[in-house]
Amino acid sequence: MPMSTATARVLMTLEEKEASYELVLVNIPNGEHKHPDHLARNPFGQIPAFEDGSLMLFESRAVARYVAKKYDSGTDLLRSGNAEEAALVDVWLDVEANHFNPPIYSISYQYVVEENTAKLEKVLDVYEERLSKSKYLAGDFFSLADLSHFPFIRRLLTTPKATLITSRPHVNAWWRPSLRGRHTRRSPPELPLAIEFYCEHDKDELGVISFQ
Repeated sequence: MPMSTATARVLMTLEEKEASYELVLVNIPNGEHKHPDHLARNPFGQIPAFEDGSLMLFESRAVARYVAKKYDSGTDLLRSGNAEEAALVDVWLDVEANHFNPPIYSISYQYVVEENTAKLEKVLDVYEERLSKSKYLAGDFFSLADLSHFPFIRRLLTTPKATLITSRPHVNAWWRPSLRGRHTRRSPPELPLAIEFYCEHDKDELGVISFQ
């Protein structure tokens, strides 16, 4: 079963920030995500859910921002020390959430494919133009804005619509080097490389994340 792209977003952020964390499997087919214990973590019964002491968070983009802000270690994903760079990171995070994610989500899960293909083509044309002038979306530095795109790009590349990415040289050159070498620092049996975004589990999704 493929890993939740939302969970992958959080895992990548944790890895980039070199944070220690624990993963807990949530058995989705057996309805574990609707159990009261999980609903206490995520009232919508979705994944991921995130615990840091008494703090419980859900919504992967909010969790990723929290992790990126909390840790000084690892990659500076928000560029908070530079107002202009931080603003550009925010711009492209909003673009990802509002313009990129809706059509690529629908295409990846085979919902209204052709209509959303046309929408995504227009968005990716903007990206192609941007990335012809800049190594990464917000500038010449890797940030949360780039990272947030990669789970669905990886999933799209397993579909017949992969050429939406590979046919655009700057877009294709953007995500591949960004992922190269960005592997998890540890690889427990239930999690091959998180950077690949896919698990081989028959029943489980990685869904609860807590700090050690």
